[in-house]
Amino acid sequence: MGKRLLEMCVQIVEAQASAGMMSTEEIEQSLKKIYKVLQELDALEESTAEVEVPPTVAEKKELAKAPVLGKGPYESIGEDSVVCLECGAQFRQITANHLRSHGLTPREYKKKWGFRLKDSLAAKGVTRSRSESAKARGIPANLKAYQERRRKKSS
Repeated sequence: MGKRLLEMCVQIVEAQASAGMMSTEEIEQSLKKIYKVLQELDALEESTAEVEVPPTVAEKKELAKAPVLGKGPYESIGEDSVVCLECGAQFRQITANHLRSHGLTPREYKKKWGFRLKDSLAAKGVTRSRSESAKARGIPANLKAYQERRRKKSS
């Protein structure tokens, strides 16, 4: 463990020295200080590794806000946010770009988590506002008229 700490210490001091001019004394002092701090952190980590530390009040509040991921795919879609079932991150919409970070396409994600392929990966509020906006612009009526024209044309 000591050798690993020493290697880490050297890397840190090398980075400091490369960022600016340091005298030999400054490098020596920096090595000693950083090594001592790393030893203290290592000792602290070992002592707390065996003892479970209870969550702080702030951590408890965060845990209470976080949705439970084990319930099912449709429960991950809320009114104002949707939770990525891969990483637990919250978004207004899960995009293909985000899913790419997990090595998935939207189709693969939906199949993996049990969504229907036609289901939206957006929050309910986002979906509702898009629907209202489309209706206000007359898109549903225009779409029906277009489909009817195509049917007549192909017949």
